[in-house]
Amino acid sequence: MRVNGHGLQKPVLVLNASYEPINVCAARRAIVLVLKGIAAAEEKSAETVSAVSMSMPLPSVIRLLEYRRIPRQTRALSRKNILLRDRYTCQYCGRTAPAAELTMDHVIPRSRGGESTWENLVACCIECNNKKGNRTPEEAGMKLARPPRPFTLHTSRHIMRLLGRADDRWRKYLFY
Repeated sequence: MRVNGHGLQKPVLVLNASYEPINVCAARRAIVLVLKGIAAAEEKSAETVSAVSMSMPLPSVIRLLEYRRIPRQTRALSRKNILLRDRYTCQYCGRTAPAAELTMDHVIPRSRGGESTWENLVACCIECNNKKGNRTPEEAGMKLARPPRPFTLHTSRHIMRLLGRADDRWRKYLFY
């Protein structure tokens, strides 16, 4: 499979059969779902995917052909998901940075019994992480922009809207 450009990693909005936005996946996954007959492309980009025997437009929005009941959504605790939740923004100084320039900070340090949980991890720039060190934010004279919370359906929809700003074809499905 060949794509003109960097298309296979582009985000694709996934809608339930009822047109409710339920997820974002990579274009590669969206193509597989369309080719297997599990989903249909509702919106297409100008880029194409080419294989030996066929060529098709890269989907931008897909819709599942059968309604799927979506259980209460939980996300795995991971660096990527913490960065997404915190919008790639240091929770101490407010600076937005690429993932490579951000670290994970334990609000209550691990050496003091702080666990690796949604409620204790925040995105943090290297400078603030070094400044905070092995102290609590209060001890370091630092204040969190907002308290860390678990990833929720609201957080997930907000991220869909943020990603959708780069693709106008998503707008009508995300209820701006």
